[in-house]
Amino acid sequence: MPEVVFRRRRLPHQDVEGHPVFITACLEGSLSASGFSRIDAYRHELENRPKPREMSLADWEHLKQRLLFGFVDNLLDGHSPVESLADDAQAKIVRDAFMNFADERYALLAFVVMPSHHHWLFLPNTQWSALAVKREREHSGRFRTPREIISHSIQSYTATMCNRIRGSKGVYWQHETFDHWARDESETLRIIRYIERNPVKAGLARSPESYAWSSASIRTQLRLQPGQAIPKRT
Repeated sequence: MPEVVFRRRRLPHQDVEGHPVFITACLEGSLSASGFSRIDAYRHELENRPKPREMSLADWEHLKQRLLFGFVDNLLDGHSPVESLADDAQAKIVRDAFMNFADERYALLAFVVMPSHHHWLFLPNTQWSALAVKREREHSGRFRTPREIISHSIQSYTATMCNRIRGSKGVYWQHETFDHWARDESETLRIIRYIERNPVKAGLARSPESYAWSSASIRTQLRLQPGQAIPKRT
């Protein structure tokens, strides 16, 4: 069993070295107070469900994470009051930010920029991660996982650039992301399909590859198979 780094703020966060990370980040205000209440109620309900006898505790915890992800995504796709990323200029900033460090800080496995949120799946580069964690400890005395370092960099940069377009200095992203680690190749491929089909599920596109702000369109152009990393944009 791989070593798991577990943290909990409002949401649980798990980091497992050598496994892809699936992150959902939401725009500030994209989930209403009632939406958060529904998420809290559903999470509480999941925590109180009895574990199926045939399932290990680790598998049960992993399944609950997946169910919570799906619940949140359904809220965002159908009931979000904030959709700043429907603006192509802002969507492009987020898409390009994902691709900027591909092949360097991580292998970029899939992404999609939706009107109110984004999903992405990446595998941190082991050598880069070790240096980044060491550098942070030496400079600040803090310990952050590679996921935290990578995600914070993307969120901070895109917030600054998108706010310039909006002429705003307000909070752009929600403070906390939803994250989940992929256990094996089968789950990795399932998550890639989930991410790239999100625009179709939400009624924004007829096919995954026809949506401009997704890895599916790039995958089709470059004839990449699911599971092959999306290369850095030059």
